[in-house]
Parts: sequence; C-alpha cells; structure tokens
Amino acid sequence: MHIFTDELIADPHGRYAQLRAAGPVHPTTTPDGEPVWVVTRYGDVREALADSRLSLNKANARTSGEYMSSMPPELDAHLLNMDAPDHTRLRRLVSKAFIPRRLENLRERIQSITDDLLDAADGPNVDLIATLANPLPMEVICELLGIPAGGRRDFRAWTSSLMSPEPGAAADSREAMRSMYRFLVGVIADKRRNPTGDLLSAMIEARDEDDSLSEPELLSMAFLLLFAGYDNGVNLIANAALALLLHPDQMTAVCAGITPVRAVVEEALRWNPPFPLGVRRFALEDLTIGGVPIPAGGRVWVSLISANRDEQQFPRANEFDPARAPGSHLAFGHGIHYCLGAPLARLEAEIALSSLLARHKHIELAVPVGELRWWPSFRKRGIRSLPVRW
Repeated sequence: MHIFTDELIADPHGRYAQLRAAGPVHPTTTPDGEPVWVVTRYGDVREALADSRLSLNKANARTSGEYMSSMPPELDAHLLNMDAPDHTRLRRLVSKAFIPRRLENLRERIQSITDDLLDAADGPNVDLIATLANPLPMEVICELLGIPAGGRRDFRAWTSSLMSPEPGAAADSREAMRSMYRFLVGVIADKRRNPTGDLLSAMIEARDEDDSLSEPELLSMAFLLLFAGYDNGVNLIANAALALLLHPDQMTAVCAGITPVRAVVEEALRWNPPFPLGVRRFALEDLTIGGVPIPAGGRVWVSLISANRDEQQFPRANEFDPARAPGSHLAFGHGIHYCLGAPLARLEAEIALSSLLARHKHIELAVPVGELRWWPSFRKRGIRSLPVRW
C-alpha cells in the first residue's frame, strides 16, 4: 500500500483516520522510493518519539543505496540528525535562549514588530500570511540570532525555494542551499570580527573559545534555528488564524474575553499542526511498534497530524474546541527531541492573534474556503495565502 499520494495531501485528516482504523503501523515507501514504516496512533507515536532504540543519526539508516540527503554536509550537523550525547551537548548550548522566562523578555519586542506589521496592513482586504504570519517569525528569529536586516528577505526567499514542491524545484532547492551556506559563512565571519551579544555570537564564542562545537555544527545549528524558527512560526500563526475564521463562534468568544488566545493556539497545534510528520528515525535493532516488526536500520516516520486526531486520545477529535483539556498533543514532539523553539512559536502566535483581534473583531475569509491553496507537501501543513477582510 502506497500512502504518500495526492489523496493524503488533499485530505490528510480523512486519510490518516482510515489508516488508524486499519492498523497502528503501515509499511510503505517514501516519495523518493525508500522503505518506511508510518506510525499513526497516538499511543504508539508518543512512545516512538521517546524510544532510544530509534535513532535520528542517518548513519544508522538502511537504504537501497539510491537515497541521497538533500542537505549538504556543511549544514547537516544539527540536532535533528543527532542522538545523545552529541544531541545533549548541542542542545545545552542553545536551550537557555528559548526558556520561557528568557522569551518573556522578548515579548515587548515581538509586540512592537507585530504592531508595525499591522499598522502597515492596507485593509480592508489583506493576505494575513504576507502581512503578518510570514514576516513576524522571520524578524523575531533573525533578531534573536543577530542576522543583519539586509539578508532577511533573501533568507525568506531561499526558504520558500527549499519548501517548494513544484516541478523542477530540486535545482532551485540546491541553489538555495548553496546561497544559505555562503550567507551564513559570511555572517559568522563578520560576527567573529565584531561580536554583537546575540545567540549566534554566543555560539561562535563556544566554538572558538570553549571548543564546545565544531565549525560544521556551528553552521548547521545556525541554519536549523533560522529555518525551523521561521517556517514553524509562519504555519502555526496561519493555521490558528484559519481555525478561528472557520469557527466564528470561537472568534467571538476570544474577542469577548471568554476564551484565552493561548487556548486557541494550543488547540490549533492539535487540530492542524504545522508539521504532519516527526523527524525520520532509524531502528537501531530489530523491534516492534504496535505489534508490527521493523528491522534494524528501518526508517520510521511518526505521524503527528494523525496522532493529534486520534479519537482514543481526544474525544470529538475532529472538532476545533479550545475549551478541551490542555496539553498532551504531539505537535512539537515528545521526549529529548521535543522542539526547542516551541515556547517561541507559541509566544509569537499568541501575540499575533491577540493583536489582530484587538484591532479587528470582525474578520472573515475573503474567498470561499475551497479556494485556499494548501502547500502540496507531506511534511508541511500550511496554506500559501490567507485572504481576509475586516
């Protein structure tokens, strides 16, 4: 059975519901032809995310010999390709920048950026992604890392090339990777000469003075923080806004102060998570998940989007209900690989939605919902544009 089809892209929630009903784990192939086992039920997904027998290190993969990583080695030595103890070492270097207490100090700056973006929005008809959801996370993560303002538009364009599913996009993606690499090499060289007290400067110091990470790790971590910090934030803000647009009663409850925006963000993460699949894992030994045998070296994909709609874990799972009991969704993963940037993504989305609804209490879609264009991707759940009027 081949899972990764147009049907899954068109209706991921419906298709994954069928798969959950059929069984907990499904052997299939990836879009590039590699064997993979897809885990669909909440309990199995949660256990797999924290199972030390499943490695993120690609050296443990068993492939057909045709699989090639799309990532150049210079940008590949990051947390999503590492197990302990290297994962522990690198995560410790950057984790302090993302603890909630530290991020609360960024609240005022995030609010200021949000206000500027909304001030510039030329209503009454706007694209919420172009005006708010797209630029806000990019500005925030670039300021946190200390990326010069002049390079941010280019990085946004390169990221779009990397995520493009269009025919012929592979060549553009490779060129975007090369451009990102050259850009980051230049930024790091500048900061070595003139440290600026930001997260990237601290990472450079750890590299040069403490020898806590290698040069490829430095480049790769900078890339990962920029890429994930941007794309994750864009789709969370957009998906949460769309959920409210599709449920005007919930939007009214938020505007009336009945439903906290934070609860909306959490339910949006469960109901329509930005990343449908967790990072691929490789079995270190022969093992079973949900009673299904997986051989050593086998590639495992855990479906976060499926787990978050599992009726066994979430009653009325297909309903968008911010009043449901908080927590327990897996949108940001679970275990030692839980998303480092989760508190930042939550804070950005909370401020973006709160500020938007404080200004405009009567927002509606400017096009029929059927005209919204989702990214045709198995790995990303987001819309290309979100036209609204207020």
